[in-house]
Amino acid sequence: MVAGEASGDLLGSHLMEALQQVLPEVRFIGIGGPKMQAAGMQVRFPMEKLAVNGYVEVLKHYREIVGIRNKLRAQFIANPPDLFIGVDAPDFNLGLELALKNHGIPTVHYVSPSIWAWRGERIHKIKRAVSRILALFPFEAPLYEKAGVPVSYVGHPLADMLPDAPNRAAMREQMRIPQQVKVFALLPGSRQSEVARMAQTFIETAKLILQIFPDARFLVPLASRETRIIFENMQWKLEAQELPITLLFGHAHDAMIAADGVLVASGTATLEAALLKRPMVITYRMSGLTYWLAKRRQYLPYVGLPNILAGRFVVPELLQDDATPENLAQALCNLVADKDAVAELEQIFSDMHAMLKQDTAHKAAQAILPLLGVAR
Repeated sequence: MVAGEASGDLLGSHLMEALQQVLPEVRFIGIGGPKMQAAGMQVRFPMEKLAVNGYVEVLKHYREIVGIRNKLRAQFIANPPDLFIGVDAPDFNLGLELALKNHGIPTVHYVSPSIWAWRGERIHKIKRAVSRILALFPFEAPLYEKAGVPVSYVGHPLADMLPDAPNRAAMREQMRIPQQVKVFALLPGSRQSEVARMAQTFIETAKLILQIFPDARFLVPLASRETRIIFENMQWKLEAQELPITLLFGHAHDAMIAADGVLVASGTATLEAALLKRPMVITYRMSGLTYWLAKRRQYLPYVGLPNILAGRFVVPELLQDDATPENLAQALCNLVADKDAVAELEQIFSDMHAMLKQDTAHKAAQAILPLLGVAR
């Protein structure tokens, strides 16, 4: 198995646990993060080596990443596993899957690449590379069926994990936050490069929100010690140590449950905010060249998963040059203050939750078993 970032580590760990329930003697070798390691993964290379995004960023680490893939390919061909599972990370995993499948090793790709959003031609490579694809969203399965790619819709594990009706009052009591104040969760990303790009914008946005809601509190969950240091250093640089910001190590779900509104860097965290029924503003910045290339190949007018699943803009997206502190603060404060808009969002997100709640890990394991010669 190979996962390339925190969201893949979570997906992979749940799938490992589901497979272990059916196949107690199963062994896992490859690349995974702390959750997959805790579930029994024997790690060949650190997952952080793959956790880069964007054309420019990938180019900087290209030789190292290709070297890791070549070494893994050689290891797996020399000692063939019964099955290879690539968890997301399509730019890394699809090439590896293609090589392994050509050597007779069954391959599964868990999480459909976003062929419906951009680079739709990838479906032809996917067809050559995978024995089965596990799709997280219901609209993806028909695309693969039409192209003749074996596919199983398994739902999204976050919909199984997260509560149908999060209790904001109880979470605030647990976190010792007064019920009457406005609370904003700020999620600048899980990667070091993301936090480095977004920290200044998020802190300056918090300053402006405080002018509108003087009693506001801010919760900033950060995924690692390194990302925390990056954010703290930016606070010092901007002389923002006095802002009512609480930095959390992890606990992103707790922060969002406690919040009235969420400012979130585009990615899986946008889906988490939707499943927790929280109004949000989605933002992102990347290198100018990466953004230009991505924009040229993009099919949909939105990038956030809540908007993609809804098929329309249900929450604001402010990207690249539009992602100014002034725009972000105004959009988030306007949304939080509009009770009718918040109620409508909660209903949209509740319907989304019901659609994605499929007992994903069990479904994914059941889809994989025939490739291992095990009857379901």
